[in-house]
Amino acid sequence: MTEHQEQTEVRISPQGRVVIPAEFRRRLNLEPGATLIARIEDGRLVLEKRENILARLRARFAQIPKEVSLADELIAERREAAQRETAE
Repeated sequence: MTEHQEQTEVRISPQGRVVIPAEFRRRLNLEPGATLIARIEDGRLVLEKRENILARLRARFAQIPKEVSLADELIAERREAAQRETAE
């Protein structure tokens, strides 16, 4: 089985707690006290290390030159849209 196909059954405690099996923690290098980001994706609960999310985002935006500000571009787009709306 690949990493994405491994599965095991876990139970939710009355307090809503879920224990991640020891083998999964070892394979994912999850230490006690580690923080995971939880999200719902396509009806699934996904737990992911924060550093994995950051690495994926960095890779996604790596081709954007450092001198380009996405925030400035978004603000400019919003201002143009607002001007168009007031002109109508």
